[in-house]
Amino acid sequence: MFTKKFSRTAAYGVLAASALFASSASASNVAITEWMYNGDEFIEFTNLSNSVIDFTNWSYDDDSRTVGAVSLSAFGLVAPGESVILSESTAVDFRTNWSLSAAVKIIGGNTVNLGRNDEINLFNASGVLVDRLSYGDGNFPGTIRTQNVSGNPLNLQVLSQDTVSTDWVLSAVGDSFGSYASLGGFIANPGQFALAPAAVPLPAAFPMMLSALAAFRFGRKKRA
Repeated sequence: MFTKKFSRTAAYGVLAASALFASSASASNVAITEWMYNGDEFIEFTNLSNSVIDFTNWSYDDDSRTVGAVSLSAFGLVAPGESVILSESTAVDFRTNWSLSAAVKIIGGNTVNLGRNDEINLFNASGVLVDRLSYGDGNFPGTIRTQNVSGNPLNLQVLSQDTVSTDWVLSAVGDSFGSYASLGGFIANPGQFALAPAAVPLPAAFPMMLSALAAFRFGRKKRA
């Protein structure tokens, strides 16, 4: 009796988890929310959806637009409202330079670097373009130059545009984005996005629970 009840509960858990990730997999509501070139170069991606998104097999590239150029799999599960960082420096150095907590996910050592006039492309596990930002004050006169100071969107609507506009502004210490100076004197607010919904941390055991439930379900099928 207990086994049957547990099996039913496990099945419901697997189905619920499957539904969660099914909705996440099709979600394209992940956006490029901050970037800076040169200096302590980085790109920030934020999950603006209401679902957990699995970054396994997601990737980044610059204006070469090559799917799989830089793997973002190490971000793993990204919670609603959570921002993650791809940096040129090592993850350890970037975290130290910006005094970031261990909770902020960072992939360091990026060698597909950005320039003054460049492009940021984010692809999902199927190789579908999720977000793109073409920028550069040379290509788009009147827009910001993010050398050593990051760029931020003034509103969520601008995130749906593939090219930078005057609705992107430079960071300033103490601004509404929570910007501050790093140890190296660069100005930004990596790992947090002021316009995002409140981040909901994932329980540490959540990924293991999914694996355990799936394994139990598989085992029950084999014995049936």
